[in-house]
Amino acid sequence: MSDDVVLEDLPYEELRDRAFAIAEEKHDIGFFVDLFNHSPAMIDVQDEGGSLGEIGGSIIETVRAARQAFGEESVGALQPLFVARFATYIRENS
Repeated sequence: MSDDVVLEDLPYEELRDRAFAIAEEKHDIGFFVDLFNHSPAMIDVQDEGGSLGEIGGSIIETVRAARQAFGEESVGALQPLFVARFATYIRENS
């Protein structure tokens, strides 16, 4: 990746897709678990005393679910948090 690219300036979906591609290639399920733990749906579940539990299925199913859950429209006011997380993940794993 070029040093002159400021990841945080990329469109949200492009940044998300880059981070997801790296995590998928590395089979880094922990990255996706971390994202789900900070999602609005998970925050609601935690408020009710629940937990994420185990993520079953394949990495492909997890990535598909994450693409839907972390679409630009889905994250709302938490978008800056996810932009920072995606950019950090890309820097740490590129």
